[in-house]
Amino acid sequence: MLNKFLDYGFDDIKLDIELPKPIIVEHEGIKVVRDDLLDGGTKRRAFNYYVQWVKQTNPHVKELVYASPREGYAQLSLTYSCVELGLKSTVFVPKGKHNWLTTESIRLGCNIIEVPMGYLSNIQSKARKHVESTEGSSLVPFGGDHDVIIDAMSKTALSLDIEPPKEVWTVMSSGVLSRGLQRAWPDAKVYGVRIGHNTTERERGRAETFVSKYKFNQECKKVERPPFPSSLTYDSKAWEFMKEHASKGALFWNVGK
Repeated sequence: MLNKFLDYGFDDIKLDIELPKPIIVEHEGIKVVRDDLLDGGTKRRAFNYYVQWVKQTNPHVKELVYASPREGYAQLSLTYSCVELGLKSTVFVPKGKHNWLTTESIRLGCNIIEVPMGYLSNIQSKARKHVESTEGSSLVPFGGDHDVIIDAMSKTALSLDIEPPKEVWTVMSSGVLSRGLQRAWPDAKVYGVRIGHNTTERERGRAETFVSKYKFNQECKKVERPPFPSSLTYDSKAWEFMKEHASKGALFWNVGK
């Protein structure tokens, strides 16, 4: 099943599990949302809403399927949410040496399917065929690009015990987190550092963007890393731009460790 669910209002989603609010710590004049302190990171928060929504709108679905790059954090976030809320998670990844995200997903019970010639379009094709041939299976949009997840990001932002920030920074691939924060704080100046993907106007929303010099799977150099735990292939790549361009007191959303 390819996300063919009934219309369902976000406010009707009733969470079985409430995660702790994000913690904000100031580093070098930047207010950092430290979701590296949450196992599974920021997308775990959003996937909890998404999995709950699936269960409430289509109880026939028993398995959620995702196509992930090797370094993609969503594989772990989705696994945490499925384990906690009682659905099976199946993630298609490139065949080869596992990184810690895949290893931890397997430990938690995720069904990892390795794909030879693991470029993203091939992985997505294999995941789609699996869903089409498997009863009770549903495909999760790449990057979590779904209104339920974007609204979950917005609700999470509005739960923070802070005044609405004037300036917000994120790393950007699918742009889901940035668009959620744009909904939460419509008056904020929003910046995104693009990683490994030439984002579309729809994905960017109203964010102004910078482009990382690194490929998606490259780790950020040690001298450019932030002074807190951050994904070396993702969030860390924003810090050099923020040190040069961010205003004092700007908010940066650190998705994971």
